[in-house]
Amino acid sequence: MSDTLPFVSIFGSAITRYLALKEALGRRYATERAILKLLDGCFADRLEDLDPESFARWCRSQNHLTSGVRRYRMHIVRNFCLYRRRTEPACYVPDVALFPPRHQAVAPYIFTAAEIGRLLRAADALESTPRLPLRRESFRLALVLFYTTGLRRGELLRLLLGDYTSEEGSLLIRESKFHKSRLLPLSPDGAHEVEAYLRARRSQGLPVSKDLPLLRSPYGDGKAYSENGLRTGINLLLTTVGIRTRAGRLPRVHDFRHTFAVHALMRWYRAGADVQAKLPFLATYMGHVSIVSTAYYLHFVDQLAGLASHRFAEQYAALVTPLGVTGGVS
Repeated sequence: MSDTLPFVSIFGSAITRYLALKEALGRRYATERAILKLLDGCFADRLEDLDPESFARWCRSQNHLTSGVRRYRMHIVRNFCLYRRRTEPACYVPDVALFPPRHQAVAPYIFTAAEIGRLLRAADALESTPRLPLRRESFRLALVLFYTTGLRRGELLRLLLGDYTSEEGSLLIRESKFHKSRLLPLSPDGAHEVEAYLRARRSQGLPVSKDLPLLRSPYGDGKAYSENGLRTGINLLLTTVGIRTRAGRLPRVHDFRHTFAVHALMRWYRAGADVQAKLPFLATYMGHVSIVSTAYYLHFVDQLAGLASHRFAEQYAALVTPLGVTGGVS
């Protein structure tokens, strides 16, 4: 069923109003629209509203999915029901206590600087092909930008050649998550890599129009790398240098974003900076709505715990007296 078709269930008009409200507030709500379209389709031939029995029946139709995905979809429906209750007090609202358990969050893999170096050397060893004349340069640039900017995978793939400004050494990230655009000043290393990539692109006689993707796919004329294509290439590099998580899996592409955030925090700790005062700058650079979102990436890994403990000891050790010793704070 196409997203352009109207909602046809007994509560279809309410879905239309709900989505219009959310989109007017600047939210894409594409995933929510798709889930509510599925819900609407299940009730299209029934003259019945949502109630505990019909909601449970719809939930059973999702049993082929993981518990985390089912919980997420049920929350989307619940939020819609909460919206309806504002004008329909008798509207059924699902009980969160009956939802499947949350997925256990996947622990991020934090790359070391040495591991990034190994990945870059592996990228340098990639061989070019007639279809992939810039294979080495493309994956080297992807690694450098992931590590030095914390870009989301989709943000990198949507970059156009015109989004880079050589005079300022900056990248324009257009309307990414939450409809937010931002201008990223690059580190000297980041700007150097983009310039080197552009020189290699010109040397190959490839088009350099500003409206073309920065990372050019080998498939199709003028298209960007697909997410799967980029992930496959990064996984090849990870396998080549033997980088795996403690569980034996390959790190995710998103773990470069975690690494960028954690390494920034570690640099501030080591420099004696006021980390709390700098968190809003990191949130802005990473394209977060608030520092609450930024905190999601700053898992309290062992390195940060040690640095935080050292900072505390430097500032307050004189105020702390071991247990059993009088005359101080215990």
